[in-house]
Amino acid sequence: MRLGVCSACLPELTPHQAVEAAAAAGYAGIEWRVSAAAGSPGPAHFLRNNRCTLRPRRDDLRRARGLCDRAGLAVVGLSGYVQTGDLPGVERLMSLAAEAGAPRIRLWAPPTTDGGFHRSLGQAVAFFGEVAALAGRFGVQALLEMHQRTICPSAALAEQVVRGLPPHLVGVIYDPGNTVVEGSEDPRLALQILGEHLAHVHIKNAVFERAEGGGPWRHRWSPMDDGVLDVPAILRLLEDSGYRGWVSVEDFSTDRPPREALAFNAAYLRGHATFEPATAVRA
Repeated sequence: MRLGVCSACLPELTPHQAVEAAAAAGYAGIEWRVSAAAGSPGPAHFLRNNRCTLRPRRDDLRRARGLCDRAGLAVVGLSGYVQTGDLPGVERLMSLAAEAGAPRIRLWAPPTTDGGFHRSLGQAVAFFGEVAALAGRFGVQALLEMHQRTICPSAALAEQVVRGLPPHLVGVIYDPGNTVVEGSEDPRLALQILGEHLAHVHIKNAVFERAEGGGPWRHRWSPMDDGVLDVPAILRLLEDSGYRGWVSVEDFSTDRPPREALAFNAAYLRGHATFEPATAVRA
């Protein structure tokens, strides 16, 4: 397997700082967050003010590719925020991915607020069928991420969308951390469901906490070694299933400063699974 990190979980760092820190910690690649809402000075936030973000412009992507090349890191992929149905947005993101030397992009299914599951499922199936044609044209694989508050929080639901599509064109991001929030499945079963469509893995952990004053418990992102998920067991399952792709750290916990968290996560994951040496990795 190959160890990467998502820039989305490094909001305090600039792209240049992130590349330096990831290389020093022993990662093999970076999965870049792409958004017109790039971060600015002020308190950093994963979503609202994330400085480790590339604007959807060719010069930004070329600079990031150069930074990674000089540090010996692969550009793992691009994580954009293209909505279901926005084929021009997919085309733009794939064009940027080709510019960056990124072999894959991340997409989401429709949110659960879009007017009913069956209607949204039909829209997603049709959309990803068209996305597959674009993937073949650009040579960039499209990945559907399992994500809470979309109609595909689980492997079983994601598989319904990509079923019948060529796996080399459209795959699924298995994100067991997201399934702590919604869509929980036994990891062994989830990997069996995804089969050849398992194309990428995001790894993080979470806990549930009692709400102040009572009421439903709420999730909080937690350190990799301290949460609901048995991360080492998931890594063993991935290895045993023959998975040889990327495992991208997407740690949204705030218990450690970003550089310390980068180093801890790399050491922790490498202590429980066999990852290719960074110098041997190609995207």
